[in-house]
Amino acid sequence: MVRKFRPLTVDLLETLPPGCSGCAFWETAEPLAPRCGERCDIELARAWLKRVNAEWGDCGRVAVADGEILGFIKYAPGSLVPQAQVMPAGPPDPKAVLITCMHITPEARQHGLGKLLMQAAWRDLVTRGERTVQAYATTGYGDYALSPVAGMQFLLRMGFTVARPHPSMPLMQLDLRSLAVWTENLESMLETLRLPLRVPQRRPVPNLRQRGDA
Repeated sequence: MVRKFRPLTVDLLETLPPGCSGCAFWETAEPLAPRCGERCDIELARAWLKRVNAEWGDCGRVAVADGEILGFIKYAPGSLVPQAQVMPAGPPDPKAVLITCMHITPEARQHGLGKLLMQAAWRDLVTRGERTVQAYATTGYGDYALSPVAGMQFLLRMGFTVARPHPSMPLMQLDLRSLAVWTENLESMLETLRLPLRVPQRRPVPNLRQRGDA
């Protein structure tokens, strides 16, 4: 099966993994508990994506195989991410690009796809002249499926360092200028992953908690 990276666009938004398409955690200005689906508003998510694409450009990458979404990563300038302004560790550097969230479907986990999605984001940002990437991390362990931020250990393995400490959700940072030039063809690397030959058809599931909807 052919696997590719595509820019995150409005038409792909509603095909993201269950619980992600309508999640508006990062798009919400009021402080929320750090849980995916704490605010669900597909119109808000769609409007935010359109705005960022118009003002800044592509704000994510999606891994697709035979028309099925395997996972995605979303990012934008920190100044354009409302929830980032009220995070416990403080707001991000307004000149840095903030990795907001990254999720992978259950069938495609444990195959290195998270690393490849992060590298796909870096490649996009390097070609656009960006210098610094930041991301909030959770210091806890467990199932990250409902976490709006990545695990701290994963970010450390990817080369991030602590920019602003916090006991449960520090702000991490990576200097893109310190990275070697990538010569790998990421789409070819994704093709070699030992993923299922067929991704099971997803059944529609209700959005996560609807709290916060107007």
